[in-house]
Amino acid sequence: MTRPAPGEPGWRPRLVALDIDGTLLRWVAGLGMSHEEVTPAVHDAVQRVLDAGAHVVLSSGRAPHNMTVVADMLDLHGHGEKLWIVAANGAVVLRYPPAEVVHEVTFDARPAVAAVLREHPEALVAVEERGVGYRVSAPFPDGELGGETIVAAVEEMVAEPVSRVIIRDPEATAEDFVKLAERLGLQGTDYVVGWTAWLDLAPVGVSKASGLEYVAQQLGIDRDEVLSIGDGRNDIEMLEWSGRGVAMGQAVDEVKEVADDVTASVDDDGAALEIGRWFPAPGSGGMDA
Repeated sequence: MTRPAPGEPGWRPRLVALDIDGTLLRWVAGLGMSHEEVTPAVHDAVQRVLDAGAHVVLSSGRAPHNMTVVADMLDLHGHGEKLWIVAANGAVVLRYPPAEVVHEVTFDARPAVAAVLREHPEALVAVEERGVGYRVSAPFPDGELGGETIVAAVEEMVAEPVSRVIIRDPEATAEDFVKLAERLGLQGTDYVVGWTAWLDLAPVGVSKASGLEYVAQQLGIDRDEVLSIGDGRNDIEMLEWSGRGVAMGQAVDEVKEVADDVTASVDDDGAALEIGRWFPAPGSGGMDA
């Protein structure tokens, strides 16, 4: 007997991969940060996934310590099993609680960082300081980085291989950084541009998709059994890789174009609505179509 294809009636995901900022958490208007608050609709939808015996995996560009806080808000570990979390856009995979890194990919960021700073010499640079926060070349705008920040020289920050580098220029635009990355090529790295002039540098071949693939293999789950939901450019590979990839309503067009479907915006609990199709609330009947 063949299984229903992703998104068809009778299909139900065994793993739900969720971006955080702009998907589970609402953006603070005009700032590159989210309200650290989960709505009841999103919380309840996530609990229904767990109650059904499926896995919920947070998949974000955030550092690990900024993701466990969200896992706590969602009560993801209430079913007694250690969670899987995909952090740093796929470069770090951890189990929680307690936080334990089980997979990490690093790279030599020096050439790419130098190339970007030649064109944006005033840009800010950040590298994660595991379990603490970030080492930064200078303070970032308030709220954009979680945890403590330690000011350090860029050369010192990237002297050893790292899993991820953030480059931020508050005086530039996201479009400026998209053109910059395309122009430079950034050999030896992969990159993604955020909602603002925010550039994430990562090892080649590393993305949320590669992190989720690692988790799915450990769980014995096929990609066709994965539902993913996201809103940013760093979600594109994840949405393409998953059996069903869904973009949030406020996502940029290039994200919507690769998605299998588009749900409502984060302000209208779009993630909860999509989850409800496959894990309906009692008495709702769901929308399995």
